[in-house]
Amino acid sequence: MEFTEFESIIRTLLPEADNLALERFRKMDELYRDWNSKINVISRKDIDHLYDHHILHSLCIALYLRLQEPQVYECWLKGGLKVLDLGCGGGFPGIPLATLFPGTSFKLCDSIGKKITVAKEVASALGLNNTECVNARAESLPGPYDYVVSRAVTSLDNFLPWVKGKYRHKVLCLKGGDLAEETAAAMGRLKLAKGSVGVWPIESVLKDEYFAGKNVVWVR
Repeated sequence: MEFTEFESIIRTLLPEADNLALERFRKMDELYRDWNSKINVISRKDIDHLYDHHILHSLCIALYLRLQEPQVYECWLKGGLKVLDLGCGGGFPGIPLATLFPGTSFKLCDSIGKKITVAKEVASALGLNNTECVNARAESLPGPYDYVVSRAVTSLDNFLPWVKGKYRHKVLCLKGGDLAEETAAAMGRLKLAKGSVGVWPIESVLKDEYFAGKNVVWVR
């Protein structure tokens, strides 16, 4: 996906993205290509799919909020919230979300130092003053945050104990595949109440085959 196609999608589906946000999205291509040549955080064969496989995928959390929880989406736009991106790798989904929601504070955390180096340098080059990138494990973070986000970090029954007591509202995870077994296992092992876990299929909005079987999973 080229930037022009990505921009068209964003202007249609996330029209609150202003010109500064769009310019920052445009700059991400050059920045990630440069850093990826030094520290490999994106598969070499996948770097040409930065906009659809990484940036747009990250923004599916915003799409979910805009379409399913519009009042919450407005709160993210208004600002004042604190969001933790746990296991951010080179900055996904945190950096695209921080670009769209400049008034919301994002803490990007990963236990692998070289990945955090990339996230920190990209955020700095983009002028994202609402991000903090830390090399740490979840257990060391004090919290609480309003929301926790993640992208394909681990199974829910592993992930949720890491953030127990660290968020006020919801966990929002980008996950693929058949999640029925995974969500059932998490609800059973962690004794989650019925209705506390939900799955939103991204392909309900984005029809590209890449998004088939990909979802936003929420836990409250």
